[in-house]
Amino acid sequence: MPTTTIRLPEDLKARVAAAAKRSGMTSHGFILEAIAEKTEQENLRAEFDAVAEDRYARIVASGKTIPWEEMRGYLEERLAGKAAKRPAARKLAR
Repeated sequence: MPTTTIRLPEDLKARVAAAAKRSGMTSHGFILEAIAEKTEQENLRAEFDAVAEDRYARIVASGKTIPWEEMRGYLEERLAGKAAKRPAARKLAR
């Protein structure tokens, strides 16, 4: 496994050591876990952003969308266990 050096300010190093000790880990293990969690979080954020950008591009291309009030009503009915007709996307007047 390749080695990477991370220079930590003394106060952060002390906080990492204390947090690692509380969680029953070594500082090294704690830092590795933190990096893995942050990497996963960033990957999920990138996927979320890609889906949002794709959906927005489709709205711009078609000009069609569903007003929030209609969608919210539909979702609330579904959550309440009621049969609800799915609202249709349409071009909105500006």
